[in-house]
Amino acid sequence: MKKQQAGFTLIELVMVLIILGILTATAVPRFVDLSGNARTASVQGLMGALRSAATIAKATQLSQGIASNLPVTLEGVSVAMSGNYPQAVALGIDLALSDLVGFTPSGAGPRTFTLRTSCTVVYANTGTGAATITSNLAGC
Repeated sequence: MKKQQAGFTLIELVMVLIILGILTATAVPRFVDLSGNARTASVQGLMGALRSAATIAKATQLSQGIASNLPVTLEGVSVAMSGNYPQAVALGIDLALSDLVGFTPSGAGPRTFTLRTSCTVVYANTGTGAATITSNLAGC
């Protein structure tokens, strides 16, 4: 009579563990890469900060009775205004924000804040109506 095998050999178990380890090492980084989510959250956070800064500057201007095209002072800094909102320039919205860590501002009218290529926030103020804030999350 033949002797029947009662279980797996140690070599078979080790081989299965090695194969599972290789599969895990290649598959997990694809599912666990959260850097794109972090960049998207940063862009959305900057959009919120831009909205808040613009609203605070407008509220300050209106409460102090300052003309719509004259600068307002926020925390000791003079912010250039146009149409009741900060201008889309370095001396306008950038100063109203005061913290742009990680973003590179560029342009004037509209002002673009770049986290990385095709991962941007754009602030525009035409001087009439509300300022507009849009984002491009394609490269995040």
